[in-house]
Amino acid sequence: SGMENSSLSLLFKVVGVLLLGLAAGLVLDVRGLSHTFLVTGYPEHWRKAGLAGAPARAAACILAGISLIALGWLYRLLFAPLELLRKPEEVGYIPEEGRTRAQTANEVRRRRKTGDLPPVYPNGWYRVLDSHLLEKGDVRSVTVLGEQVAVFRALDGTAHVVDAYCPHLGANLAVGGRVVGGCIECPFHGWQFRGEDGRCVRIPYAEKVPDFARIRTWPSCELNGMVLVWYHCDGVDPTWSIPEQEEITSRAWVYRGRTEHFINAHIEEIPENAADIAHLAHLHTPGIVSGVDLRYTNSKTWEFVRHDWKVQWAPEPEPSQHCSRMLVKHALTIFGRRWPLLDLDVVARQVGPGVVFLTFDHSFLGRGVIMHCVTPVEPLLQCVSHSIFYQSNIPPIVPKFILRAECIQFERDVMIWNNKKYISKPLLVKEDSAIQRHRRWFSQFYSENSPRLGFQQDSLDW
Repeated sequence: SGMENSSLSLLFKVVGVLLLGLAAGLVLDVRGLSHTFLVTGYPEHWRKAGLAGAPARAAACILAGISLIALGWLYRLLFAPLELLRKPEEVGYIPEEGRTRAQTANEVRRRRKTGDLPPVYPNGWYRVLDSHLLEKGDVRSVTVLGEQVAVFRALDGTAHVVDAYCPHLGANLAVGGRVVGGCIECPFHGWQFRGEDGRCVRIPYAEKVPDFARIRTWPSCELNGMVLVWYHCDGVDPTWSIPEQEEITSRAWVYRGRTEHFINAHIEEIPENAADIAHLAHLHTPGIVSGVDLRYTNSKTWEFVRHDWKVQWAPEPEPSQHCSRMLVKHALTIFGRRWPLLDLDVVARQVGPGVVFLTFDHSFLGRGVIMHCVTPVEPLLQCVSHSIFYQSNIPPIVPKFILRAECIQFERDVMIWNNKKYISKPLLVKEDSAIQRHRRWFSQFYSENSPRLGFQQDSLDW
């Protein structure tokens, strides 16, 4: 059961901490090392100078320091979640001589051709924040879909998402604002807005609160370890929902880490890879040991390690027409020999434009899911997160390795996305037919009034 798995995981951590503490104590509690390590004792002039035990104590201190560092590293490796949060300029660009990474990234953004883009903000559900980053009483400032929002957790534990700017005089509620009960209080004049409907319930210096005093609230939900918001260009209420992953709710699967990337591309470019079957055999066949820089992934040094992929993609029928499904069969070959123990079947179910469930089920490695979420920050800037939840009775190093391997393969795509042009009418062969099917499927998330990019924006420099 989930409770038993959680208890077992807690027991592993407690035992690990006790063992680390015991080892550190043994190292630090060193007495009489001159008798232990120096059989012949110290030179006479050392004794007269009072330095008889100094070398031994210095050696003990150095050994203790090295041991504590090693034990701390071992603890993080075995127990702590993997956190890889990449800066926007850190991945996907080729550094230019005499320029910083940020300068290179900004230069690429300015000179790249964008192409004839679809609308920039599809209708659907989007992740704004991971649940564990929002404690009771916390307020967070988030940019999503070109808007500034304040995300806060009321004292009853409910998460709310509201427009960041106070309608009074425009102060940012997420910068210095505080939670009062189920409300967020403006840091400028103390106006309090209720999270559930945005209505102002208190103005400290006014006799009466006007009925029209309110802020916009975003339809939101919290499940699968995330706070999500609903966006529709016409203000339409949610027409479908994100499914709950029961194993996460019951804590049979626990959080083991996340990665975060900022990608300079249109949002549709990212899920379209699911239907681009041909790119897997070219871009993702070299082993993960080859790294992420596409100039070197085909190096002959590592060509003895290869990933083999078999992929199928298809949209789901009604009433789940907003979903699609990719079936992935992965095999690893080393020196031409396949290792069946590392064969992995993955079901990637996309729900709307911004959420994908990557579900793993392996007889040896166990079961779990990577929540892959794409959220537009600006028209051509996407925040992509991968959060992994895995069986609590599986050693954390297993899901952390899976997440790290996924990160390496994903960052190869990032180098493509950050530098490519969107082609609305691509030159395709019959083997690329799934790409056109994917574009037709994805078009359901656009409406007549969906916003478009009218010009190249240079508003965000890194």
